[in-house]
Parts: sequence; structure tokens; C-alpha cells
Amino acid sequence: MTHGKKTRVLVADDHTIVRQGLRAILESEPDIEVIGEAADGYEAVKKAAALSPDVVVMDVSMPRLNGLEATSRIVRESTKTQVVALTMHSSEEYVYSCLKAGAKGYLLKESASSDLVQAIRVVRAGGTYLHPSISVQVVSEYLKRPDPRTRGRATDGLTSREREVLQLISEGHTNREIATLLTRSIKTVEAHRTRIMEKLKIHNVAGLTRYAISRGITTTNEP
Repeated sequence: MTHGKKTRVLVADDHTIVRQGLRAILESEPDIEVIGEAADGYEAVKKAAALSPDVVVMDVSMPRLNGLEATSRIVRESTKTQVVALTMHSSEEYVYSCLKAGAKGYLLKESASSDLVQAIRVVRAGGTYLHPSISVQVVSEYLKRPDPRTRGRATDGLTSREREVLQLISEGHTNREIATLLTRSIKTVEAHRTRIMEKLKIHNVAGLTRYAISRGITTTNEP
């Protein structure tokens, strides 16, 4: 909280009941105000740009555009907005992915409501908050990495747009559907698909889907 002003929060999760629960928790705090909700990564990016929240509480696994890509776009476009990632995954790979995307907080969905409130206050103040089960070693290794706000392409060689197309492919969308969602031509989508397969050396949808799930790019069965 800065100079008595409430911390303005955007809640992003693809489950309505979860968003409603998070809103109820946060609005019970005198120094926090929920200014909007988003049901997927695209909506989160758009609303973050329009509303300029202090903090975004971001579900990592969402359809169309996942929380990692949304986080990366939000922190690139606004140095004033911080992101708290919310997930059921405690593996080091997921922690690294979220921190590399630019999140300043990492919470498991099993966390107590007080942990979420604390995380929001810590990142709002410029700090980093990780769920207590995350080891000190993870933090130490992360701090040796380059600043996520200055990173270029991902280590898999895919551009942000290619990861976006990969997620939609793995979710079962056709080239025509992807073209409509991204407002691009079918030929452009086909070109992206070809480059993705060439870069990953994976030439079938099943393989791309397995890869996307293993890298946290696509939505899993996370509740």
C-alpha cells in the first residue's frame, strides 16, 4: 500500500467460481481493490493495458493464451504492474518458467488466503514472494538468470507468436480457427505451424501437444 492508496488488483482465471472466490477474499481487505476480472490470457493482457492494475493475480493454466505468455506480455508493456502467479504446480520447472516470464510472486492453489494477501502486498512494495514450499536453491538459481524484462526469445527457439500458435494447436483448434482467433490469414498460420515443427523437430499434433504440456505452454487438467 502506498500513501494510503488501495492496491488495485486484476484477477485472471478461467473458472468463474475461482475468480469469485478470489474477489471475495481480496475485497475483504481494506487496502486492496479488485478492479477487474479476466477469463483467459488474452483478456488479461487487454484489461491490464486498459486498467493499469498494480498487481495481476494470474492463473498459470488458461485456454487460448496461457498465464506465462500473458505475464510476459504484461510485464513488457508495463513496468508498474506486478504479477502473482497462481498454480497447483510446485515443480522447479514451473517456478522457473513463471519467474522467467516476469512474475514477482508464485503461489500454490493450496495456499491460505492470508498467503495471497501477503503476496500481493509484498510484490506491490517491490519485493518477491514465493510459496513457503519453494526452496531457497530455486531462488538462488533464478537470481543468476538474465532479467526477464530484457530477454529475447525463449530457450526453445520459438517466438512469442509461435508459442501462442502452439498452444492453440495443442488445444485442438484448426488452422482456420486459429486464423480467426489471431486475426491472421490461414497461410500465415500454416507458416507458423511449419516453422514450429521444424524448430522442435516434431511433425505431428500429438507430439506437439505432449511438448506443449511438458513445457507448461498449454492448459492442463488443472482445476
